[in-house]
Amino acid sequence: MSEDQLPIWNAQLRGIPPQEIIAWAIQHGSRPVVTTNFRPYEVAILHVVTDVDVNIPIIWCDTGYNTPQTYKHAEELISELELDIKLYVPKQTTSHRNAVMGIPDIESPLHKVFTEQVKLEPFRRAMEEHKPDVWFTNLRKGQTAHRDSLDILSLGKNGVLKVSPFYNWSDAQLDEYLAVHNLPNEHKYFDPTKVLENRECGLHI
Repeated sequence: MSEDQLPIWNAQLRGIPPQEIIAWAIQHGSRPVVTTNFRPYEVAILHVVTDVDVNIPIIWCDTGYNTPQTYKHAEELISELELDIKLYVPKQTTSHRNAVMGIPDIESPLHKVFTEQVKLEPFRRAMEEHKPDVWFTNLRKGQTAHRDSLDILSLGKNGVLKVSPFYNWSDAQLDEYLAVHNLPNEHKYFDPTKVLENRECGLHI
């Protein structure tokens, strides 16, 4: 798929149910993956993707700093949705890092090192091992300025088709989706690299 085709495909997919968007995207690739961090509303993308194809690998890059509630939520979803989890963790343990660095302030030069260790390196490792050509995410419009510049479909620098089936959905619409499907949500989530809720996560390929 070329970048010139994206506006046409996005226009055609707008308003289409997420299940149909996912089925369409799977036909345009051979190595689809889903990435998740089990943050609020992640259950929606996990549910809808596995409803279409339960065998799609689910990449979880665990920073090691999730809340107990998030870890319990993750275990619940892994079991109930039968997720094919591919877990990636930093090469240094959380205890080791806490002893020598802690969680640096966002203004500290160490914050870049910290983010590289707990998020970027595990993510790159996951993508290098799986080499996806279709990447499902739960990015949504209104989350950050960068995400507002995207759409349902966007193309990474290396040609990976990024697919966000819920891109134009509001929290209220997702709440309704979760209620209809009797799905749990979890809001006690912590990302040690972001600090601010509307700060970009930095995971781009």
